[in-house]
Amino acid sequence: MNSNSVLRIRFIVIGICCCALIIIGKLYWVQIAQGEVYSEKADKQYVRPAVSNFDRGSIFFTSKDGIKVAAATVKDGYTLSISPKLIKDPINVYEALSQYLKIDKDSFIEKASKKGDSYEEIQKKIDRSVGQSIAALKIPGVDVQKENWRIYPGGSLAAQTIGLIGLDKQNKLAGRYGLESHYEDLLTRTTLSSNVNFFAELFSGIKKSVFDSDKKEGDVQTTIEPTVESYLERTLVDTKKKWNSDSIGGIIMDPKTGEIYAMAQLPTFDPNDLSNIKDVGIFSNVLVENIYEMGSIIKPLTMASGIDSGAITAKSTYKDDGFLTLSGRRISNYDGKARGVIPMQEILSQSLNVGVAYIVSKMGSGNFSEYFLRFGFGEKTGIDQPNEQKGLVKNLVTQRDVEVATASYGQGIAMTPIQTIRALSVLANGGMLITPHIAKGIEYTDGTSDTAEFPEPMRVLKKETVDDVTNMLIKVVDTALKQGEVKMEHYSIAAKTGTAQIADPVNGGYYDDRYLHSFFGYFPAYNPKFIVFLYHVYPKGAEFASETLTDPFIQLAKLLINYYEIPPDR
Repeated sequence: MNSNSVLRIRFIVIGICCCALIIIGKLYWVQIAQGEVYSEKADKQYVRPAVSNFDRGSIFFTSKDGIKVAAATVKDGYTLSISPKLIKDPINVYEALSQYLKIDKDSFIEKASKKGDSYEEIQKKIDRSVGQSIAALKIPGVDVQKENWRIYPGGSLAAQTIGLIGLDKQNKLAGRYGLESHYEDLLTRTTLSSNVNFFAELFSGIKKSVFDSDKKEGDVQTTIEPTVESYLERTLVDTKKKWNSDSIGGIIMDPKTGEIYAMAQLPTFDPNDLSNIKDVGIFSNVLVENIYEMGSIIKPLTMASGIDSGAITAKSTYKDDGFLTLSGRRISNYDGKARGVIPMQEILSQSLNVGVAYIVSKMGSGNFSEYFLRFGFGEKTGIDQPNEQKGLVKNLVTQRDVEVATASYGQGIAMTPIQTIRALSVLANGGMLITPHIAKGIEYTDGTSDTAEFPEPMRVLKKETVDDVTNMLIKVVDTALKQGEVKMEHYSIAAKTGTAQIADPVNGGYYDDRYLHSFFGYFPAYNPKFIVFLYHVYPKGAEFASETLTDPFIQLAKLLINYYEIPPDR
């Protein structure tokens, strides 16, 4: 090798070493000296907005045939944006785009005329086919980018139960209400987005990896039956409109398993369009979050407690004077009238306050309170919904006998609708306290699946006791409810109405002219498939729940019997 070749090699080696030193110095400056500054810049440069790489597990309704129906899922499409500095003729561009999209002309022209601007967003959530058609036009300055977003195919169907997503405290999309919130850890996706540049991750310190977490991710299949949910919601809409109620709600459940077929409330919303929502309170599931004094639908539980304790029997009698005085307070029947010596059946058939107060006196306040606490009043049911409330049961733990007596007919104690239907289900399922729930099963992304598990039912009443009360409630429907006009010849229905005064939060006490109406019933009564609970707040033009809720309940009962092809039981 001649001297010139050696010299050239030396120069090359020196050059390479110098370049290496420069690169190392630059890397030191970028990664160490200015690491945090450039890291932040790199994140912003290489990571697109979260909406473009959004992914999330799905939530499904379940039809009566076991078919999954999408309730919440992810849809892919496009976002349309423009670079004004590349647009020569805004009007021509607008006319081309308006063939595919409804775009406000004035707004578009204003954005497209910002000649120094490089980015203006025009429209989001564009269907895939439309986005592809626009992209095919290849208009200079017009860009369509893929995006994913959450959609709810059923619209307002079971809106508060399903919930919705929104930005959390870390400015990330996450479940904020309903099942979306309760099953957030399961539904959220932590896998590495394809929109994160590998080299950006390497040099900026982004630490998102499919291997960072071993938590299981999946989809949720619910017990909500979409047709039944639709039946319930239409019934609530019609009832609210007829009686101009402030609010209304209902639950349909399997009393033996706690599976909820339908859960609805009004007012409601469409989670696909929140543009007109002024009060975020509409997103809350009041059926698990709000508490109410339920009134006389509680009386069957008082009757059951008295029979189960041995203080009375279903055939016992008592003398009804129309009122009684406890601790200086007068407790009266709804009409103030005396009935004389009458059997226990009439306490439920005529909904007599004095009658259930008599049962408490025979049991003793402490014994009665113990039974009511067994029904789950004052505790959460464990339903898979966020923000569940416990209710108010101080009248059950007081030394004042009058306050315990008022609890026997549903005044002075308050519970959520879900607590109420859970307690009343004890009468329909042989005396067991169950856990109401909405999840039916989980399908994981790894291909495995699980059945949703909840606590085992707990016995709180003897079967013989609930058989007695069921027979009494069947007689209520057959002979007393609307004078027996709603009796179904071939189906036994056990039911009871409730009318409760609404508390006045300003002046104390209760309003004289405002009521909460409630209704519950289960059928076929001797082997129930369904328990239905309805209520509405301050209906106008009627004092008693029998006037406003009997027909909606019977309508639902007939629809369910026909839809599920339930055979007659008598």
